[in-house]
This record gives sequence, structure tokens and C-alpha cells, in this order.
Amino acid sequence: MRVVVVGVGQVGHTVVKSLAETHECTVIDIDERRLEALSHTYDVRVAHGNGARRETLLEAGTADADLVLACTSRDEVNLVTAMLARRLSSARTAVRATGMDYLAAWRAGDLDVDLLVSTAFETASAVARVLHVPGARHVDFFVGGEVVVFGVGVRETRPPWCAGRLPREAPLSEASRVVALVRDGRWIRPAADEEARPGDELIVAASLPAARTWGRLVTGAEPVDDVVIFGAGRVGTAIARVLLDKGISVRMIEPDRARARAAADALDRARVFHATGLDPAFLHRERIGTAGAAVFAGGDDSRNLHAALLARLHGIGLTLTVLNDPAAAEVFAAAGVDVTIDPGDETAEKMARFTFGERTHQVAMLEDDRFEVLDVTVRPGSRFAHRPIDALPGIGVGAIVRDGTVLFPGGEEELRPGDRVVVLTEPEHASTIERDL
Repeated sequence: MRVVVVGVGQVGHTVVKSLAETHECTVIDIDERRLEALSHTYDVRVAHGNGARRETLLEAGTADADLVLACTSRDEVNLVTAMLARRLSSARTAVRATGMDYLAAWRAGDLDVDLLVSTAFETASAVARVLHVPGARHVDFFVGGEVVVFGVGVRETRPPWCAGRLPREAPLSEASRVVALVRDGRWIRPAADEEARPGDELIVAASLPAARTWGRLVTGAEPVDDVVIFGAGRVGTAIARVLLDKGISVRMIEPDRARARAAADALDRARVFHATGLDPAFLHRERIGTAGAAVFAGGDDSRNLHAALLARLHGIGLTLTVLNDPAAAEVFAAAGVDVTIDPGDETAEKMARFTFGERTHQVAMLEDDRFEVLDVTVRPGSRFAHRPIDALPGIGVGAIVRDGTVLFPGGEEELRPGDRVVVLTEPEHASTIERDL
């Protein structure tokens, strides 16, 4: 597929990383240094210029493109780019929006683009998914929410089901399946005698009730119904809206007076405090530590880390941080922050879905893009059909939807044409696996 990516900041770079190996990519940006660095890392064509100008798009070969992804940090530039691409080609168009202002208009059909992805909304949705399965490091929903794919870390100190046990010994076998065991950055299909070790991560497919039970078993975490959000900017406010709509109680802490007032006016069901979040006396007085979880969505990673560690000292059990710099993820993990969420990844994941065929219902990226989960319908003549799922090379099968029923199958179960399957694979194999299925 010929893909034109306009803007290679955090989102655009993640999109290119996901697509460059399997698609013919051309990248447009106004920053020559970004383009030079990208061209040294990936096999892509580059075009220097403003992607919202007709001449630049034509120079980049947009007239022959199959897909144009507008990923800059300016919403209006992205919309203009997509509209121009429509006029210059027959390409499908996907637009990145930073906030949620244009979502309603796109959903109503008033914006002539094939896909509009709001970074703020996708980030908020990622937070909400993790809170659905406390203790999970990442959570994605498939098949209309009937299948949950999540990762849980194995800790030696967490009873009653923990390190030294066999994944197949876990309860809920009919409602869940261990798809993979991730160890030292690589994934292993769990063998019958494979023990989970401290530091491993289990990737599991399950029903939502079973997923929540898994979270309690492996990490001891309980469901969350009260959240404190540090930061009432665009992303923090989006997170608050999504959580409030799901019936979760929200308190917000914002150091900027005008922003705190704006959030209070916009979110009548949330309690908003004008405070730094770094004052121990304030945290104690307002009983911040009684919340089930805290989300750190300020614009400064170092400040978010400080606030997260202080909140932990005051009793917060589950901490989630929205990253400004993806490279900071390792620092947060080393400091004990439970979950980090990369807005660029969340946005790029939705945009990359457009490069797959009609049989692919959904795509999700896991573990800093080291793995992909595909939701695909098995075609007639698939080379994977009529073979036991544990014998299929390069994939781990998590769930099968057959005749309208969701199955979490045993390893001897065979795929059939027409099955809808949720599978784990590595990004470089995703296109091949989709084709073979």
C-alpha cells in the first residue's frame, strides 16, 4: 500500500515505525532534521514542506497514494491536508486531532474524512480500560467488549496466584486463555510445564469478569470507583469526562487558576482543586490517598513523577501516568509507577488500522509496539484453517468467535473458515499473518 504520512512528531513517528516495513511510505514534514533522522532509521521517502499545500502533496506522490495520514499537532492543518488529498487523489484519509472539539462533527458526517482520531479521547479511553481491569499494565477490548486482552506482571510477593505457578493452573480456564508469556522482551507460547517467574508478564485473553478476577489474583488489585486526576488540561479534562460517563467519581488537581476554573465550569460532576498536588498537607487534608487510583496528566514528566511518588506515600494504590516523552516510560516503571500511557501510541494504533483489509476488525499495539493483536475473520482457503491453534507458527490465539459464541479455546482446538479470531503476533509479521488467515 502507498501511504503518505504528514507530520512526524510523536504520533507520526509512531505511525511510520508501525508501517514502514510492510508499506511504501512517504513522509512530509517542515522540519528537515526530523526527516533526515527518519530516513536513516526507516526505508521511507521524504518530502520537505508544508503538507497543507497542494504543491507539497503532489511532490510527495499523493495523487497515487492509497492512504493519507495527517498527523501534525495542529488540527486545522490536518483537516486541510485531508481535504486537499481528497481532491488530488482517491486515497482514504485519516486525521489526527489533538482534542475532542471535532469528534462530534465527524461522527455526524459533517467532516469529509474517513477517520478522525482524537489523541485526548484515545488517551482517556486507554485510562478507562486499565481501570476496568485493575492491576493490568495495558488493556484492549475486542469483539464489542466481549474479549479483553490484557497484560499482568508476575510478582513474587502477590498471593494467591503468583510466581512459580504454571499458567495452565490459573482458574477461569473456560473464560480465559493465557496467550503468551513475555520474558526478557520476547514472547513464549506457554508450554505445559512453563512456570511463571517474577518479572514475567502474562498476556491473557478473557471475558471482562474473568479479566477482573485475573487482576485480583495476580496483583491483588480491586475495582476502582474513585479517581484523582492531576492536571486539568486538554488530556486531563478528557479523561475526567470519560470516567464520569462511566460512573467513576473524579477529583481533579490543577495548579493553574484559570485552567482549574475552566475545568470546574465544564465538569459539574467533578470536584476541582486549585492546588499544586505537591503539598503533603493538602494531600492529607483532602484525603487524596483514599482514592482507588491517581492519573497524572500534567504537561511535565518530572513533575508528574514527583506527584506520583508523593501520592503513593499518601496511600494511592494504583498510579497511571500520561507520558509527554515516551522515553520516560522506563524511568516511571523503575520508580514504581504502575501504568504509563503513551498518547502517540494510542493515536497511531487507530490510524494504522486503515492499512489492513476488511476482514481485520481491529488492531492493537502492546508493549511499546513490540507486539500486535489482530481481530481477523478466517477466510476460506486459509493455510491456518483446520490446524490446532497451538501448532500455528508466529501467532498466539486468544479467542475465537464461532456462530456468535465467544470461545477461549484449548490448544487442540482447530480454526475454521468464518471464525473470527483474536491473535497475538509481532509487528513485522502482522501483514503476513493477516494475509495467511
